[in-house]
Amino acid sequence: MFSLINQMESGIMTKTGISRRNAMKLGGALPALIALPAAAQTAAPAAAAEGKAHTIKLGNFQVSTLLGGTNMREKPIETFGLNADPSEWALLSEANFLPAEKAGNSFTMTLVKTPEALAIFDTGMVPDVTVAALAAAGYAPGDVTHVILTHMHGDHISGLTKDGAPVFPNATLIAPKAEAEYWAANPGDPYKTHVAPLIDKATLIEDRAEVLPGIHAIAAPGHTPGHMTYLLESDGARLMITADSFNHYVYSVQRPEWHVRFDVDKDMGSETRKKVLARLAEERIPFVGYHMPYPALGYIAPGDGEGHFRYVPATYQFAG
Repeated sequence: MFSLINQMESGIMTKTGISRRNAMKLGGALPALIALPAAAQTAAPAAAAEGKAHTIKLGNFQVSTLLGGTNMREKPIETFGLNADPSEWALLSEANFLPAEKAGNSFTMTLVKTPEALAIFDTGMVPDVTVAALAAAGYAPGDVTHVILTHMHGDHISGLTKDGAPVFPNATLIAPKAEAEYWAANPGDPYKTHVAPLIDKATLIEDRAEVLPGIHAIAAPGHTPGHMTYLLESDGARLMITADSFNHYVYSVQRPEWHVRFDVDKDMGSETRKKVLARLAEERIPFVGYHMPYPALGYIAPGDGEGHFRYVPATYQFAG
């Protein structure tokens, strides 16, 4: 696995990361390859293969995080710290009890049951794994009324269809308009396979749209041009689905200025990361992050300096 990834990286990497041209061409395909399902990983394959869900109550909403897979990568500085000083990378890793030369993460979808709807945010990488996780939460694909995308990288959209048919046959597809336009102009294989057949019937949204009662879209561009977060609010309780605003619970949170390889616009990605993290910390909003350690639910607190933050995993805060 790693040798293949490294061969691909060696052909497209520059000193500052993926070139904009290659990001447009490969942005959809590369994450899909690297974000292999748990069944193909050495870390906890059985958990995702059998279906895994973690459910909390948020006001009148029920929120379930669905495990879509896990991943371990080598040389993570080449993914999460393109502009990082190697010595600082090593020190930060050591301070957080992490090996500097490898990093793991999760791929977590969010299912939200509201009084009006059952919505899944992103669809994972492998339809069968997504359906198994959905079953663990107590639902079948036909129960889902809305599929809401944060963006269109392959690890977020590859569970939309299987063998050319929609995985969620009764669901309305909702997607950011800017994201749909970007990938239509720069289509990768995951977009062509899983989004293009459905996009004509999709509802395309813009910043600040209320996609469902109590759920508002908030633009967070940089990772991709149309990357979107979603703020849930029910009966005074709030939670933000942050998607790929920050992709590692240490490197991207404690050093949001470090560039991330998969961000199409790396400077904008960094600025957006800082803004999202600052809001979560200042307003003490819990969040679900797609690549945070499963169950991917936590908080953001001030860190070791101005503009730096730290991740606090949720434990029993949502217990009844």
